[in-house]
Amino acid sequence: MALNPSFHPDWLEPDWPAPAGVRAVCTTRAGGVSLPPYGSLNLGLHVGDDASAVAHNRSVLAQALGTAPAWMNQVHGTALLELPMPVQAPADVPTADSAWTAARGPVCTVMVADCLPVLLCSADGNWVAAVHAGWRGLAGTGGFGVLEATLESFRPEAQVNTALDAIDLIAWLGPCIGPQAFEVGPEVRDAFLQDLPDPALAGPVSACFVPLGQGKYRADLADLARQRLAALGVSRVYGNDGSPAWCTVGNPSRFFSHRRDRVSGRMAACIWRE
Repeated sequence: MALNPSFHPDWLEPDWPAPAGVRAVCTTRAGGVSLPPYGSLNLGLHVGDDASAVAHNRSVLAQALGTAPAWMNQVHGTALLELPMPVQAPADVPTADSAWTAARGPVCTVMVADCLPVLLCSADGNWVAAVHAGWRGLAGTGGFGVLEATLESFRPEAQVNTALDAIDLIAWLGPCIGPQAFEVGPEVRDAFLQDLPDPALAGPVSACFVPLGQGKYRADLADLARQRLAALGVSRVYGNDGSPAWCTVGNPSRFFSHRRDRVSGRMAACIWRE
């Protein structure tokens, strides 16, 4: 995929075999006007930054994309937003943790600062989605989380009786808190091991949690997402491999991290059909 000259050179463009007409980008800290601790391209209006600075930063992204992203109020759940959505008042931001579309033009967008952004597209390029996958949304309830909800909605109407694993999908995982930094308690491990969507996942999921003693673990969020995607039949997964370069906590000059800084800006991962 050719690099888009409109994007800041520090932003991430997925290196994946997306079909022609599918475009994607993930911002970093670079390219905005926000002052520390939000420096510089903070895109979150809800984190205490100056609203005029965030508005400027969002306009920078919109100009680079050629259109305004579709923002959501993210709550670590499994609700989906289908785009294009009905015309709304500017303050009426929909609550969802995944956005998808089969239309050309709308930009599916999620904000992150440690949670995992997952971008998805069909191999034929007919639909795309952006998913906010924090551990709560990824684990979900009863083995049904935000990825399961998204892929279920992605099934084309013409293939309503087709198994999900028969639909050819491609995924890209963006930067998130890495296994070097993500310390969790037993409740997080239990949330992933209980009610697994596929019992065969028990071993691989357990391997995503490295014991630290005293009931604590280091968790690999990106690999947990890979396990869920594999169970859904998505084998072509690119991007975040859990190495230090992808860790939001360990790269303070490039990535925002709520866990590292507590007061932090937000990055955006976007995907759309041209």
